[in-house]
Amino acid sequence: MRFINELKEGDNVSEVYLCKTKQALKTKAGKNYYSLILQDKTGTIDTKIWELNSGIEHFEALDFIKVDGQVTTFQGTLQLNVRRVRKMQEGTYDPANYMPVSRFDIDTMYKELTGYIMRLTHPYLKALAESFFIKDAQFIKDFKSHSAAKSVHHGFVGGLLEHTLSVVKLCDFYTTRYPMLNKDLLITAAMFHDIGKTKELSLFPANDYTDEGQLIGHIVIGVEMIHDRIREIPGFPKTLENELKHCIVAHHGELEYGSPKKPALMEAMALNLADNTDAKMETMTELLGGVPDTLEWLGFNRVLDSNIRKTSK
Repeated sequence: MRFINELKEGDNVSEVYLCKTKQALKTKAGKNYYSLILQDKTGTIDTKIWELNSGIEHFEALDFIKVDGQVTTFQGTLQLNVRRVRKMQEGTYDPANYMPVSRFDIDTMYKELTGYIMRLTHPYLKALAESFFIKDAQFIKDFKSHSAAKSVHHGFVGGLLEHTLSVVKLCDFYTTRYPMLNKDLLITAAMFHDIGKTKELSLFPANDYTDEGQLIGHIVIGVEMIHDRIREIPGFPKTLENELKHCIVAHHGELEYGSPKKPALMEAMALNLADNTDAKMETMTELLGGVPDTLEWLGFNRVLDSNIRKTSK
């Protein structure tokens, strides 16, 4: 199979991919065309079907399709222009080839993450973390399988775990530089900050927002999950519960970024900085990983709020 991360400008392609999204659009001249995102386990590629003729069989989003076309470059990013499409039947492809997955071993990452629980000294925070990450088999399965986002960063199987582990590591480092930080509170908050995404997003291949995710969002969902579990731990200190919840609700940092509250605790501020660091660096990694080794500017990126390019070698 020819994977998406192997494609380069000028390549002719005749391969099966998962159609992640499909939009029927019109050019400025009023001509109909399709805009797609095709996906395999190595990533996605922007795809256009400019000529809607008899060579384009009917298909929908989340169908597996065989496409014939050529790879071009548009604004510094690879694009696939397709001239033929055939919908594939189940059994003619291996679904494992189409689920993007973390480049790191999932079980190894999870073992490293739970290692931080073993080092917690606060009995109530440790009990809470163990109740989710050690004892709750369904939560563990969901947490390992989910992405951290639909498309912006860590949008792959194991992405939620990879992102969470990175944030925990950054927070752990912060505690070595700023001793005023409550280490157990910060590490616990880092582990829990995105658990709501196990319910906000559906599993692959859809990896889309659930009804609960659209209506409530992962921050509130996560706080509800923590609230319900704390009710099962007799004597959990109310002040500690509120401080942990505050770290979760404030971890996006700004009201306009979806946080119900801005950071009021040092631990909440540290969590926001760690979360933002890993999200932005992974976004850059994913954007730059799919472009040629040139010094061409890639154009304005809405998420990063900047025009970006690769660094010279």
